Amino acid sequence: MSALSFSWPLVSLMISVGGGFTVAGTVLVAQNKGAGNHDRVDHIAGQTIAFVTVVAMAFSVFEWVFVPQMLSLIGTTPGTQVHAYSVEYTRTIFLGVFFMFGFFIFQALLRGWGDTTTPMFLMLFGVVINVLLDPFLTLGFQANPVFEYLGLMGLQSSLYQATGFAGFGVQGAAIATVISRGIGAAVGFTLLFSGRVGIHLSLDDLRLRAESVRRIVAIGAPMSVEQSTRALGITALTALFALAGTDAVAAFGIGNRLTSLVFLPALGLAQGTETVVSQNIGAEKTERAKRAVYLATGLITAVLAVVGAVAYLFAEPITSIFITGEGAARVVKIGGDYLRIVGPTFFGIGVFRIVSGGFRRSGSTRVAMVLSILSLWVFRLPSAYALIEWQGMGATGIWYGVALSNVLTATVAAAWFLRGTWTDSVVELTRKPAVTDD
Repeated sequence: MSALSFSWPLVSLMISVGGGFTVAGTVLVAQNKGAGNHDRVDHIAGQTIAFVTVVAMAFSVFEWVFVPQMLSLIGTTPGTQVHAYSVEYTRTIFLGVFFMFGFFIFQALLRGWGDTTTPMFLMLFGVVINVLLDPFLTLGFQANPVFEYLGLMGLQSSLYQATGFAGFGVQGAAIATVISRGIGAAVGFTLLFSGRVGIHLSLDDLRLRAESVRRIVAIGAPMSVEQSTRALGITALTALFALAGTDAVAAFGIGNRLTSLVFLPALGLAQGTETVVSQNIGAEKTERAKRAVYLATGLITAVLAVVGAVAYLFAEPITSIFITGEGAARVVKIGGDYLRIVGPTFFGIGVFRIVSGGFRRSGSTRVAMVLSILSLWVFRLPSAYALIEWQGMGATGIWYGVALSNVLTATVAAAWFLRGTWTDSVVELTRKPAVTDD
């Protein structure tokens, strides 16, 4: 658990560099569709795929080379088991970056088109494959609890005797992720080139054009900076937890996974809202775009208020699901504190996701970038560092820093949104004139 907690910030950093530019593809596809420029949609989709793939692969090569040094900066100790596991996991993910990004780009383009159902089913398909592969690639047939759970201990013994396969350990989890994303990417690109999902790519669309790349960079660069600074912020936060000990790092990893589960409703609402915002701004219906953000914000606030209350009441039982064995009690205690302190502020991240998504899909990616930097580098990290170093609060101090940043970021984002200066379209509205009666 600690090894994955150290690895994830570096993986997030890689994803953020290319992921920022996928946002440009989503915005341009959605606004061109809303403006009626359907001939531009296929071209923009192809340009996004080609450009993001080149950028992501170049960056992953750099990170692959310097993974050991970067992990040491975060807080791992070279020569330890945690450091070795982290290097194995991170490098394996980087080797599969093409498959990872192929999957992400497909999702982004389809959301821009307005199809959230196809990416949902493809994600579900990928998750099922990942869940099936994870225990076998990680644990093999020697000590796999899946067989014990199913009452197939005899089959497990026979398979292990026949193959001697004891799994790849932590690296197996990375291999399972790359395989599942690779299958998803292959299916996604097949759909895009077939034209069965609205967007119909050709090989010519993948040939980079200077003007299109400039447009993607103009919109995507601030978003890439936003996501990169966020990933670096998480890296710095992990380093702070390293000061509080390995148990704190493991609890932080569990906290991140719990947060990911909690915010699936926020993520779904944000993605749907972003598509509505982009297409309506492209169609010059700004009031309708604003109304979508208001409705989504109200809904996610109500949902996450209930989720936060449940997390507060059942903090330690929820945390205990994610870890067992020696030292688990200490990690569960720290993770329980996370839910009791941060849980009541879950609504703040939900509001931030919805509102900043509205900024991004209108093309106001610089605003979203500024808000993200404020969230981590102004509100969260300084307060967390002050509480852990000057007040000696350990991991608890970091939890309070996280909670404070959730509330302050939501407040600033809402205030900026209410100014109403974010609704200018980023595409040229070259609609064909409407046909009228003689």
